[in-house]
Amino acid sequence: MSEVTVKQLAIDIGAPVERLLKQITDAGLDSRDENATVSDTEKQTLLAFLKKMHGESDAEPQKITLKRKTTSTLKMSAGQGKSKTVNVEVRKKRTYIKRPDVALELEQQKKDEAERAAKLAEEAAARKAEQEREAEEQARLAKEAEEKRLAEEQKSSKAKPDVEAIIDPAIVAPIDLEAAEKNKKSQKKKEKEKPEILLDDLDGKKKHNKSAGHRGPRKRELDFKTVIIDDLVDDVDMPRKLKSKKKKVKKTHAFEMPSTPVVREVSIGETIIVSELADKMSLKSSAVIKCLMGMGVMATVNQAIDQETAALVTEELGHKVRLVQEDAIETEMLESIDYEGEQTPRAPVVSVMGHVDHGKTSLLDYIRKAKVAAGESGGITQHIGAYHVETGHGMITFLDTPGHAAFTAMRARGARSTDIVILVVAADDGMMPQTEEAIQHARSAGMPIVVAINKIDKEDADPDRVKNELATKNVIPEDWGGDTQFVNVSAHTGEGIDSLLDAILLQAEILELTAAKNVPAKGVVVESSLDKGRGAVATVLVQNGTLRNGDIVIAGQCYGRVRAMLDENGHTIKDAGPSIPVEILGLNGTPEAGDEFVVVENERKAREVAEFREAKSRKDRLQRQQASKLENMFENMGQGEVRTLNIV
Repeated sequence: MSEVTVKQLAIDIGAPVERLLKQITDAGLDSRDENATVSDTEKQTLLAFLKKMHGESDAEPQKITLKRKTTSTLKMSAGQGKSKTVNVEVRKKRTYIKRPDVALELEQQKKDEAERAAKLAEEAAARKAEQEREAEEQARLAKEAEEKRLAEEQKSSKAKPDVEAIIDPAIVAPIDLEAAEKNKKSQKKKEKEKPEILLDDLDGKKKHNKSAGHRGPRKRELDFKTVIIDDLVDDVDMPRKLKSKKKKVKKTHAFEMPSTPVVREVSIGETIIVSELADKMSLKSSAVIKCLMGMGVMATVNQAIDQETAALVTEELGHKVRLVQEDAIETEMLESIDYEGEQTPRAPVVSVMGHVDHGKTSLLDYIRKAKVAAGESGGITQHIGAYHVETGHGMITFLDTPGHAAFTAMRARGARSTDIVILVVAADDGMMPQTEEAIQHARSAGMPIVVAINKIDKEDADPDRVKNELATKNVIPEDWGGDTQFVNVSAHTGEGIDSLLDAILLQAEILELTAAKNVPAKGVVVESSLDKGRGAVATVLVQNGTLRNGDIVIAGQCYGRVRAMLDENGHTIKDAGPSIPVEILGLNGTPEAGDEFVVVENERKAREVAEFREAKSRKDRLQRQQASKLENMFENMGQGEVRTLNIV
């Protein structure tokens, strides 16, 4: 074969030129273009590389697979005397494997036999070693049993009385053989008569009756000069029937009453139920109640007592006290979050308050250029709404709090989460009860007030009357020598709106509001609801840090991962900085308005803290219910029947 170009070789083998060039480079050959030549040696190198890449080799194949296919026709009945033809295809696949050489098989067989013989030899050696070990163990056990038996015999021989001390010296005495012969004859005569003999038990416990059926006594030679007294010797040895009787062992319980009092370490939280305290000390509840009565405290089994009283009771009953802070897990989690960062100026959060129908929402509508009051029931704001407004004077976040008297608690929560309070008073209506309540909320929260005198476009508007009425509540205008800014505005015509925004931003500059952006977010829950399609939805106001999608949030008794964030216009956003209100999705419930929310790193810790807060809330609620029941019981005690009239 002669040398050819890369392009010609690609045409011959039916492959793209680019692919062939890449394969030549991968095979370790020099890179070249399509007009370069390829020698026979390089072709062989390329062919070997491609075979290796595709799992092929030059070695002789070890197995061959043959596939055969046969087709036949089968007639089948289709019903109603008809028949149809079915083609049947049979596929066969057979693989032939090349057997290795006979010499290799013999060599492998010998190797296997050698390994088997070595294994059998190892097993035989192991069995022999095991048998030797078992023999040694049996010898050791036999030796220990023999030593134990000898020790028991030695102990029993010590316990036996001295035979010579028992035998009367008058009977056992050295005599001549004639006397001994006479004594033997008399003894044989006594044995023939076999009278019933009472033997005293040497232990002094019982007297045994020696009957005729008892085994005969054993004879012992005491000395060649002594007389053998069988009955006495048998008494010394103790009858075997008496020895064989099993002694009754008195069964005892495994538990024994402790001789010394057990001192336990009792963990006491901020509050503890009487029955729980008794369980921790392993005492009955009556003992704890008795101790409390001795201290002048009347409590029932299910009533909770404070930490100090529980500690006194525990020490009085002789146990150690360990005071536990119940919210330790919550404190530990909150203290582990680092909120230190570079402080940057932030937008003020403004809460709009005032009496019903004094124009709070209409004032915000003019600022936001959107009509919200038209969609609310009866023109009354039914919820706390948060609005992030980009004005020409700067960014301001507004909280539109309800002015109706039924929402006083909601308005109080709104005041605590804001920086500046705008008090809206109608110029034609003057100060009303809800206006006075709003002033009290702002004063208690320590918030500066900016008074917006609304509806000045009406004919009966009297701003001076409003100033006089507010001055009686210590809200003094700046032009009267006070510290409160008064701005005349009209939500209908837009008069004074720019002045109101300037006053808000001026007050914000005086407060020097700052926050850190690159830290975990924290803030307050403005409102929450349960949406049918989206689940739990919470409107939160970020006060510090930046809230992002995917953050793990704990708010009150609820926790979860932020799945989505929406701004006040319903647009999806990825993050929210300080003073930005957003709607978040992903919580496992609806937190209460006014609850603080924080971003944590560990979801397990968040779940534990949320469950602890829920259990604590349930416990406090039950304690309040029990306390109210007891108060009502003591109040109604001694009174007559209380009559109740149901009114619709």
